[in-house]
Amino acid sequence: MRSARLIILAIALVAGAVAFMLVRSISKAPETEVVEVAKTVDVMAVLVAAKDLKPGSVISPKDLEWQDWPESSTPSLIRKNERPEAIDEMKGAVVRSELVKGEPIRLSKVVSVGSGGYLSAVLPPGKRAISTAVSPETGAGGFILPNDRVDVILTRRENDPYKDGKEVMISDTVLRNARVLAIDQTVEEQNGETVVVGSVATLELDPEQAETLALAQRMGELSLTLRSILDGKEPSDTASNLNASRRGNTVKMVRFGIATQVTGSQ
Repeated sequence: MRSARLIILAIALVAGAVAFMLVRSISKAPETEVVEVAKTVDVMAVLVAAKDLKPGSVISPKDLEWQDWPESSTPSLIRKNERPEAIDEMKGAVVRSELVKGEPIRLSKVVSVGSGGYLSAVLPPGKRAISTAVSPETGAGGFILPNDRVDVILTRRENDPYKDGKEVMISDTVLRNARVLAIDQTVEEQNGETVVVGSVATLELDPEQAETLALAQRMGELSLTLRSILDGKEPSDTASNLNASRRGNTVKMVRFGIATQVTGSQ
């Protein structure tokens, strides 16, 4: 009898252990498998600055390069697939706002040659751009080009101090070594020959020189004389002051090819 009880107890213990194992295996949550999904982003080659560029810098091809950027952020940028020659096309453009290395080139930050605002971007601080009318006869035969250096000569009529009622022609160099910023040259055919004609030259001057040129334009005819390229390092200056209240009555007279200085009383 006692042996039977032991057997029953042993069977109960085994059954309980089996039931415990079954319940544990059923209630155990399955392990979750983590799968990483790599998100792909479409990229597009855009034009960027290859180095830091300060305002007023003239862009050269070595200052630019192509770089991959997310396509979603490139609507206003210069894309290689749309403008593959953009690096060469941007040559000579001027930086209007500072660009840092790797920054995409936006047209709002650069000024291209021939576009509005170009002259203000290339002018050094403190300088002014002023235009004057020229002709082949008064502009070195049309051979003056941007970045050339010129002298400005004023030719005008004045009363002859020696003869009442008579006039003499007087010439003065009013500006020396001024840089030409631009000149509107066109090619025309005259007498069966092709010639280069310019009607307006724009000079780089300081404020006082600009005043002198504006006054000289009203006093007579202006001529531009082309200087040697070796004179480029010399400073530009105002050769004569045309304001009589500041210079007195001294003038240079040219009579029959002979230049003389004439001084009158104030």
